[in-house]
Amino acid sequence: MATWVGASLVLFAVLTVQDRAAGPQHVPYTEFRDQVFAKNVGEVFARGNSIQGKLKAAVALPTEPERTYEKFATERPTFATDDLLTALTEGGATVRATPLVEERGFLANLLISFAPILLLVGFYLWMFRRQQQAGLGGMLGGKTQKRIDPETVRATFDDVAGIEEVKGEINEVVDFLKDPEKYRRLGARAPKGVLLAGAPGTGKTLLARATAGEAKVPFFSASASEFIEMIVGVGASRVRELFSEARKVAPAIIFIDEIDTIGRTRGGTRAIGGHDEREQTLNQILTEMDGFSGHEGVVVLAATNRPDVLDPALLRAGRFDRQIMVHPPDQKGRVAILKVHTRKVPLAPDVDLERLAGSTPGMTGADLANLVNEAALLAARRKGDAVHQRDLTDALEKVQLGAARDVVIPDAQRRRTAYHEAGHALIGMLQPGADPVRKVSIIPRGRALGVTLSTPETDRYGYDAAYLRGRIIGALGGMAAEQEVFDVVTTGAESDLELVTRLARSMVGRWGMSERIGTLSVLPAEGDPRMAGVSEGLLDAVDEEVRRISDECYAEARRLLRENRGKLDAIVAELLSRESLDEPELYAAAGIAKVGPRPGA
Repeated sequence: MATWVGASLVLFAVLTVQDRAAGPQHVPYTEFRDQVFAKNVGEVFARGNSIQGKLKAAVALPTEPERTYEKFATERPTFATDDLLTALTEGGATVRATPLVEERGFLANLLISFAPILLLVGFYLWMFRRQQQAGLGGMLGGKTQKRIDPETVRATFDDVAGIEEVKGEINEVVDFLKDPEKYRRLGARAPKGVLLAGAPGTGKTLLARATAGEAKVPFFSASASEFIEMIVGVGASRVRELFSEARKVAPAIIFIDEIDTIGRTRGGTRAIGGHDEREQTLNQILTEMDGFSGHEGVVVLAATNRPDVLDPALLRAGRFDRQIMVHPPDQKGRVAILKVHTRKVPLAPDVDLERLAGSTPGMTGADLANLVNEAALLAARRKGDAVHQRDLTDALEKVQLGAARDVVIPDAQRRRTAYHEAGHALIGMLQPGADPVRKVSIIPRGRALGVTLSTPETDRYGYDAAYLRGRIIGALGGMAAEQEVFDVVTTGAESDLELVTRLARSMVGRWGMSERIGTLSVLPAEGDPRMAGVSEGLLDAVDEEVRRISDECYAEARRLLRENRGKLDAIVAELLSRESLDEPELYAAAGIAKVGPRPGA
């Protein structure tokens, strides 16, 4: 605004100067009288003693001979007694009652100068009135909801693999959108909402896009965070607009990603009275979903990683009728996902996707897509014509272990790192409950000087106390080896201790695996347990049990390494020589015969 005011003032000054420059030349009365007697005055205008006029021919100024003038202005002295009218008439001058040159006055220049500001103010007033008619959405950051044409949604169920049971559930929604009359004849209605819940990367957003592409209906996509603004009411306005646009082109699909952003339980610590923006936005979503008749053909898909924090009103029947859990794929599913992501990747004959899928338990569809891409990038850097199994395994190491660092490690530090990683590996081969070790390396990767990769024999969906204790013993193997061999404890065990603490606390406080605590859930997933009524005495007991479990597991790790010191030294010697050992090389170095899958694995 300050810029506009400054520019207007400059324009005002320029216009005033221009007017004065183009106006009549002020001359002395004696000069005017000489021109009258010389019969060189063509026209005059008089107002009182003020005289303006125009000469028949331009003459030089008496004070500045180099300049000439034609239009003039002068003042007639009150004591002058000459008969000016007679002299002008004899000289053939025309005497007028109006001025020859009309100067713009001060007010006119002022209005012209401030016209841009007036236009700007008028534009804002016009926008404000239009906004009052249209609601709060647009001017305060809203945007018109645009649908995605189904022809441009190139994802179909063929692009979704590894979650066949989920596809089967959601296929009913697709069938209803394709042929709603088949269901209406029997009085059935489509689900108003389908909630897709699962860990990040499991394919929730891809599944929603594939549903729209398969049904070939308009698809409205929005992230829940787009509804939230500082100004209360904007989110609710955007929700109304989104649902209104979807109804106009029904049948249609509305997809709201990360709905837990606005769908958290109301009345919690995040709320601010009854005017919290999230609450108003959530209330509007509930109202819009209640407004569906069931025959409008508008289905709401929503995705979240945290279904446990959603408001119960969202999850009741009649709103999100179906809640579909999207789990990480099993081995069969991972094979199918790898086949989807390698459709456009040239694979060498030595590639074994079944074997690769067996080495990736717990990885999601997004992780596998990234793995295939990393392998393709690695093959391109190696100037290969196709992706080989070696490219895939190296890419898996990079994804799981981190990128190798080119640093020089002192021999003493390198030897201590080798014992640390060998301790993890040996316990993984000896402890029945521990996951077998797939690879050990003392090549620095990421923030670690060495890494040990352990994965279960098969996919696991539940864990017993023996397995968890085995994991704790395996995690403490590195620290125990350093203690046994060097009688020191280093910072290299930081991540191991974090894992141990997390597992032991969950065993005692969440999973009922402590006789002293019993079948109680003491530690919530998040928040202070004291807020749930847990006493200080019970929390102290939990801490003591966590300490007991970790101490017992650490003693067991030291015992195993002490009794198998020769095997430990043999693995270290091989590691120092080769820097990296895979599973068969580890067993060969330790002199241990590998057995089949462990009981319960």
